[in-house]
Amino acid sequence: MTDPDLHPSPDPALETRSMAERERSQFHCLIAQIRDAQARAPGMARLLDGVAAERVTDRAALSRLPVLRKSTLSEMQRAAPPFGGLTTRPAGDFTWLFQSPGPIYEPGMDSPDWWRTARALDAAGIGAGDVVHNAFAYHLTPAGHMLESGAKALGAVVIPGGVGNTEAQTRAAADLGATAYIGTPDYLQAMLDKAAELGLSLRFDKALVSGGPLFPAMRAGYAEAGILCLQCYATADLGLIAYETAGAEGPNPGMVVDEGVILEITRPGSGDPLPEGEVGEVVVTLLNADYPLIRFATGDLSAVLSGESPCGRTNMRIKGWMGRADQTTKVKGMFVRPEQVSALIQRMGLTKARLTVDREGDADRMHLAFEGEAKPAEVADAMRDILKLRGTAEQVAADSLPNDGKVIDDLRKFD
Repeated sequence: MTDPDLHPSPDPALETRSMAERERSQFHCLIAQIRDAQARAPGMARLLDGVAAERVTDRAALSRLPVLRKSTLSEMQRAAPPFGGLTTRPAGDFTWLFQSPGPIYEPGMDSPDWWRTARALDAAGIGAGDVVHNAFAYHLTPAGHMLESGAKALGAVVIPGGVGNTEAQTRAAADLGATAYIGTPDYLQAMLDKAAELGLSLRFDKALVSGGPLFPAMRAGYAEAGILCLQCYATADLGLIAYETAGAEGPNPGMVVDEGVILEITRPGSGDPLPEGEVGEVVVTLLNADYPLIRFATGDLSAVLSGESPCGRTNMRIKGWMGRADQTTKVKGMFVRPEQVSALIQRMGLTKARLTVDREGDADRMHLAFEGEAKPAEVADAMRDILKLRGTAEQVAADSLPNDGKVIDDLRKFD
């Protein structure tokens, strides 16, 4: 079932193939994965009820499959613990069982680079001969194991620092000659500051960070300290999704999508694919025979960046993390969700819409600006029908709404 072209280890030939070749390989693997999931993962089989695997041959066919959201995943796990019937093997066959906030439970395997993080580490220049200080958590959540797995696959030595106790971690990194850092962006600065305070010398010259914002000034400060700092985008459910690369002048624009996933950018709340450049929700299909998540909605916003990376890798690029897609808000005591705005867009044949929630005196006020040919009065009637709340509607010029992925913009101030 596993396509040999999807071997997780960094492979220049794999990462520089044509997009047509890549998608043929990925969808060949996906067809087999759907069949296997329908046979061995009862929860996924229910989600894919009626789906003919052999017809999912391209992105258009994939976009017609249902989206799996974290709220649904949590409900499925509660109904059929621990993994909601979404794995193809029982919990006892995995190496690790993790818990993330929610709680959401994730499996893990001690097979080479199971989360595929080696590709991001390799792009950051980390490999054999490096001593890697891993400051991601090892307790309950999988982040520490995810990155350690990739580092081990590349032949690097790992210091399992975990989180907290900064003085002990800094002394260990200095005494053991750590050359690379893995962890959150801000904790690297905490270790550098602690080293200066203690009079210790750290040998970090490269870093791969995730789990928080890497601000330009922060990256520039690390560069001044002689550290090339790149970031990757990963989640506990999916492993690596995308990663930065670098050239002679530093980081390249955007993040290259990992070879082991199929990534879509969709309209928040709908799962409908958006054109290149439009900001929307990241939906990921994971090509993993053990945990075959299909069209998993991350809740994150991003956009496809046109063209190929200067590094020579040919896969799709995204702009990186651009905010959260879950814009659910409460108006007059009732929840208004992106899915409802999406339903409104579809019913009225709108091109795009943005619902603004504000205050008028002591009352909440909703206003929908939309692009399309519908009549405002009819759109306002549909708002009342779908959202169960009254609001106003206004037609605006094509391409005038912001390209920021927002379908609900709550402007109210409660402080």
